Amino acid sequence: MKTASFITALLAGVAVAHPGMNMEKIREEARLQNRQSGGGGGSTELIGDLATLPDAKLTKTGREIKAILTLQSSGQDQASTYEAPGKKNSAECKADKCCIWKFIADDMVKQMVGNAGRCNSVARASVRLGFHDASSWSKTSGGTGADGSIILANECHTRDDNKGLEEICDTMQGWFDKYKKYGVSMADMIQFAANVATVACPLGPRVRTFVGRKDTTKASPPNLLPSPFQKSDALFKMFAQKSFTPDGLVALLGAHTTSQQRFVDPSRAGAPQDTTPGVWDVAFYGQTLNPRTPPAVFKIPSDVSISQDPKVIDTWKAFGAGRRGQMAWNQAYSSEYVRMSLLGVPNMNELTECTKVLPPFKGGDFQMPDQSELDKFMNGILKSPQAVQALDAGNIIPPTAQ
Repeated sequence: MKTASFITALLAGVAVAHPGMNMEKIREEARLQNRQSGGGGGSTELIGDLATLPDAKLTKTGREIKAILTLQSSGQDQASTYEAPGKKNSAECKADKCCIWKFIADDMVKQMVGNAGRCNSVARASVRLGFHDASSWSKTSGGTGADGSIILANECHTRDDNKGLEEICDTMQGWFDKYKKYGVSMADMIQFAANVATVACPLGPRVRTFVGRKDTTKASPPNLLPSPFQKSDALFKMFAQKSFTPDGLVALLGAHTTSQQRFVDPSRAGAPQDTTPGVWDVAFYGQTLNPRTPPAVFKIPSDVSISQDPKVIDTWKAFGAGRRGQMAWNQAYSSEYVRMSLLGVPNMNELTECTKVLPPFKGGDFQMPDQSELDKFMNGILKSPQAVQALDAGNIIPPTAQ
């Protein structure tokens, strides 16, 4: 699939996620972005048990997941709502597999947003943890995938690939210890937290969310996670083995829009990857390509390499194209992250969809309550540790942080 049809399909999917939108207007907006490229569009490859099960044996959830994986259905749902039918221990709650996850979501989101309205280090680390647990799988080497082994096999504390995840792994263990008596798995807890974190960030999509994964304490094979110093071709090959196209990888990388690096360059710990840390916008795409970004923005070498690759540069630019780009990227990211969250999962046909319990989508225009101080920080005028700490916590940068 070329970029033209890829972006058109994504924006058509936005109309599914947002009923009532004008389809002709969406197609016209898509045509403004459409260019030919070699990025492959989004993957439609089936994985896990859905690769072999005939349609006649698919459950409702199996059919839904298959439709998402083949780009026939949206990977996001902004409309569904849910109210728990009773308390955690009530018969009514126990009768609904999603009920306990509503309580978990409410617990998680309280820790993921600061007083500036931006998502914080707990949210950012939760997204990264979801990637790292699921990415420990490939078509050729196998591996564990999204099965909780990053925590259950103590990989958080023993592998350099997971440096910086120690604290969120301990937090996740705490959530799991609190709720495991209700039958939840660590694998689900990790992927669920990643999706709660995504929608907790302003403008972040409400990624469709499935539960029912099985845990394992078996450690994953080494060398299945990307390095921040790899070149684009090596990363495209690595992710092809995980069933992702180059365009799909571009969509996933956009999660760096909320991030603040700590270990790529420790001398600049806390440096954000765009000028709007903690906001799920598309500034990351444009600013990674722009040679004149403010000095506080830190560009990860692998991101720069991919952004300049001719195979995906048009898709990269399309995602960075303002409101239209935001819509297309949210749709693309959602589809690709559903795929990511199911890598190595052998029982997709048996899962249950619980998207309805996620926090509501926070769309529209997000206004920074501390824009003046944030501008000073980004331009190198404000360099205090207090400013870095405030951004890390999603809090308002105090005017006194000089």
